[in-house]
Amino acid sequence: MVDVIIVGAGIIGCACAATLARQGLRVTLIESGVIGGGATAAGMGHLVVMDDNPAELALTSYSLDLWREQVAAQPLAHEYHRCGTLWVASDEEEMAAAQDKHSLMRAHGIACSMLDATALHKAEPVLRPGLAGGLLVPDDGLVYPPKSAQILLDQALQHGATLLRAEVAALIPGGVRLAEGREIFANEVVIANGLAALKLLPEIPLRHKKGHVLITDRYPDFARHQLVELGYIKSAHASTGDSVAFNLQPRPTGQIMLGSSRQFDVTDKAVEPAILARMLQQAISFIPALAGLKALRSWTGFRAASPDGLPLIGPHPSRAHVWLASGHEGLGITTSLATAEILKDQITQQRSKIDIMPYLPSRFDLSGQMAS
Repeated sequence: MVDVIIVGAGIIGCACAATLARQGLRVTLIESGVIGGGATAAGMGHLVVMDDNPAELALTSYSLDLWREQVAAQPLAHEYHRCGTLWVASDEEEMAAAQDKHSLMRAHGIACSMLDATALHKAEPVLRPGLAGGLLVPDDGLVYPPKSAQILLDQALQHGATLLRAEVAALIPGGVRLAEGREIFANEVVIANGLAALKLLPEIPLRHKKGHVLITDRYPDFARHQLVELGYIKSAHASTGDSVAFNLQPRPTGQIMLGSSRQFDVTDKAVEPAILARMLQQAISFIPALAGLKALRSWTGFRAASPDGLPLIGPHPSRAHVWLASGHEGLGITTSLATAEILKDQITQQRSKIDIMPYLPSRFDLSGQMAS
């Protein structure tokens, strides 16, 4: 018997395995598929401070500090690029939103600066004329998520963790039952396999949130920053309907990655031409030159969305020794390292660096409604 079983070797599971193994716990990580091959591989790898609410700001800023420590030793291995995020304002209303973000981030010690229309054009000449300005957050960055997941797994293995290639069919008291019939036991079981957690824990309140991504051929120096429209915030936190927003990422390879779309409760993996066209039209409205680039491929992924937009990190409210690390929606890459630290602190009964209450699964009842 080991100390901890972790189900799922996406970036969340690999981060948890590395952190718990580094703490000296005996860890078995169980994965039947490709390491980082699910939502991790589908994501853009943007490491971004988000400030929609205090809990989101605390978790993302804490995790970015951890990411900077993580990539410092081997930035090329992670394909890390400190590109910064440039939040683009189309009009004066969005400039006011940018100013609010600026004030909040500065109050929390996050470097950022306001750009007027002239400064915006200087920072990103490829953007169309007539935009109002924006907010530059220079310390945001990006990684290639599957590589980062593998690096975290390697760190876990170096500290004594074990990788078991198998499918978990069910939770049992004190462990898990594999699809082959074998039972594996541990003091604690961590469920970190995203939406697949619903097969093991159908009561947890997660919804599918489908997204499209497209990548182009290589166009070095086409764009300098991760570019996100300020209207993205409304799209990202909508709870119903289909939506698209302009989100551009310049990869270290010279390729351009484009997002993003959001569709609730859609489980078909197929690329949908109508949604993809809407997403690209939105991007071209900000950068007309995109229309002349060659697209190589597009794909979809599924974000695991909780009712309040925050992840579930901590003990299951009614299943003893079962822990959750899921529901990260579009911020799983960003928040993976902080998630692992918070989970480790709870399992080992240590004090966390940030308040863990907003992320505890006990804030929901079994039907997914907010607990009183």
